[in-house]
Amino acid sequence: MYNFDEIIDRRNTNALNTDGFRGYIFHAGPEKVFPFKDEEFVRMWVADMEFGCAPAICDAIKARVDKRIFGYTMMFDANYYNAFNGWCMKRYGWSFRQEELCFSPGIIPALYQLVEDLIGDGETFVITTPSYGYFLHAAEYNDVPIVCSDLIDTDGYFTIDFEDLERKCADPKVKMLLWCNPHNPTGRIWTEEELRRVAEIVEKYDLWIISDEIHCDLIREGLCHIPMGKIMPDYPKLITCMSASKTFNMAGLMFSDIIIRDKTERERFNSRDKIAGMLNPLSIAAHQAAYEHGAQWLDELKVYLDNNFKYIDTFLKERLPEARFRIPEATYLAWVDLSACLPDVEDLPGFFANEAGVLLEGGNSLFVGNAEGFVRLNLAMPRSIIETGMERIADSIERHKKGLC
Repeated sequence: MYNFDEIIDRRNTNALNTDGFRGYIFHAGPEKVFPFKDEEFVRMWVADMEFGCAPAICDAIKARVDKRIFGYTMMFDANYYNAFNGWCMKRYGWSFRQEELCFSPGIIPALYQLVEDLIGDGETFVITTPSYGYFLHAAEYNDVPIVCSDLIDTDGYFTIDFEDLERKCADPKVKMLLWCNPHNPTGRIWTEEELRRVAEIVEKYDLWIISDEIHCDLIREGLCHIPMGKIMPDYPKLITCMSASKTFNMAGLMFSDIIIRDKTERERFNSRDKIAGMLNPLSIAAHQAAYEHGAQWLDELKVYLDNNFKYIDTFLKERLPEARFRIPEATYLAWVDLSACLPDVEDLPGFFANEAGVLLEGGNSLFVGNAEGFVRLNLAMPRSIIETGMERIADSIERHKKGLC
């Protein structure tokens, strides 16, 4: 049994989670002052975990450190591919060819490069909203406009507006669909029927589709992720992005898998790689160990996360019944509509930082669009921290309603 109740002090490690919230959430520097000391905040914002990494991964890193040499490193053998492909076969019943596997320090830099590769002057691409903020940033980095197709919110359950999506994909200027499966921030696991309808639209208009599947292993017990590659087994213009980094809390190791079917784009992507194909040897060891030895840790993590979601669901029903929330099918992130609780508050992250001492993300500025009144809560942390954070959130809302804030 792994101990997910352990509280680990992350201060003085240059962690974005502890030290970078002013710049990321509030676009401010150290001059921004809050009524709480930094160490007093409950941090429920950025999508990394407060859990220690799986022991098998730490052991693999230590074993690689014991080699004592960390020279220029690239992927020369098939050991990592075999581990990752084996994981995909066992978990999703899906496989891919070794030559299709490319690498990037992260999915975000890969998106920046792929938008540059695939979207020309006067062209654009489609995203569904609310959307992960870096989908927009990848467009801004390349000076490319985006087209948004809003998801339909039915009591906290989000579905695709297929008529709107197809209408926007039919625009000759649209060359790509940037897809998120499972979806961040709503936590939807798209059904096979939904994925097939998306595939039909993509194929009908001969679009590129980039499927960001980084949350694919962080799903509720009893549910199953379906890779877009399984739905579109022969479509050449599919690019799949995955990584063990989100699943096993290794984002700082900067390593992700970019599976590119089209040979021309694969060669272009690799030729424009800003780090010339070089990889971190510790990252290779860690990610291979995750796929070879991390299954038991992940299975126990999922049970713990499921119970955290059950706690949040009960808490909101009892303390904040006006809040709209549905336990998501995937991710460790709760997407909560607080618009009825705080109808007069526009800046929800600012409100909760100042009035509750809780750091969280939400709203259109952080999730591109169709997100007004929502907050995203990271639940990948010990229950005791979540309990403190939720009590603070509820208390601050109650004080505000009484006019005491």
